[in-house]
Amino acid sequence: MPWARQGSGFTALFEALALSQRQTLPVRQAAALLRCSDKQLWRRIEHYVHLSRAQEDMYGVGIVGIDETSLRKGQNYIAVVHDLESKRLLIACEGRDHQSVLEFAADLKAHGGDPAQIEHVCQDMSAAYAKGVALALPNAQICYDRFHVIAMANEAMDGVRRQEMSTQPQAVKEALGDNDRKLLKSLAWGMRRNPGDWSAKQTHAMHWLQRSTLKSARAWRLKMALRAVYAGAAAGNDREHAGKDLKDWLSWARRSRLEPFRKLAKTLSERFDAVVRGMLDKRSNAYVEAMNGLLQQAKRAARGFRTASNFIAIAYLRMSKLKHLPVNPLQPALPQADGRLLHRCL
Repeated sequence: MPWARQGSGFTALFEALALSQRQTLPVRQAAALLRCSDKQLWRRIEHYVHLSRAQEDMYGVGIVGIDETSLRKGQNYIAVVHDLESKRLLIACEGRDHQSVLEFAADLKAHGGDPAQIEHVCQDMSAAYAKGVALALPNAQICYDRFHVIAMANEAMDGVRRQEMSTQPQAVKEALGDNDRKLLKSLAWGMRRNPGDWSAKQTHAMHWLQRSTLKSARAWRLKMALRAVYAGAAAGNDREHAGKDLKDWLSWARRSRLEPFRKLAKTLSERFDAVVRGMLDKRSNAYVEAMNGLLQQAKRAARGFRTASNFIAIAYLRMSKLKHLPVNPLQPALPQADGRLLHRCL
């Protein structure tokens, strides 16, 4: 029939309304609102998402970001690849190994794109993704953005602090002296935050830390020095100067006698060119991380997804900017030049 697709059981207008509701509501809430079962909604979501993705054009994609997001507790992950220029999800697939990048390259070809035209890949320190890029994207340059590198420095700093507090309590007690033990709580938060965001208690704790002889003080200085290296590279935009500053920092980290920072220095040294490239290109996976956060919000609102295919379908529906989905029949009216309202119709 012209007003329903074959075998659907619902009218085309109802299916269009159901899809529009699902872009903002969990499936169970949308199903309760529309008085149908959630299984019926899932079948329609998967049908129209698959149909719309088949018509998507990926020609001209040149800069992508690769990351992963968790499906459920344990080692269950979905790899996602976003177009960083048009801000849309290109592919989501199960796993987080090099095979995910190979699947992206095959999907890119199927939608009119060319893997050889990918010039830039922004990713985390995953060796699996780097292997996939080398195999499937021959002309792509990898960069590790500031977000991931500074996050690793924060983890190293926290590792030093936790180790010192647990294995050397006597040294910490002597350093505290007559100070209140609540100082340690303010210290933990102050080390993680930017100096401009410190509270009065955190400011006091950090000033005390810098006068102490604790290893945590050296760890915090190393982290802040790495941030300064990135700030200098962004201001100067000079590859030679940025590389020299990073080498100086790596030398300091190796000689610091702080094992977490020695490991971090080794990791950055092995990926030196890509790290420097990430400093100067000023591209980041911030958009990809933001989209992963929205997906996790959708997962929590839905109390989890039964299958990976359901999670992937929602990711496409919300993040891919699909152009060939049915039009919502309840869109607001369009104003005309004479001030009257023109109602949308299918």
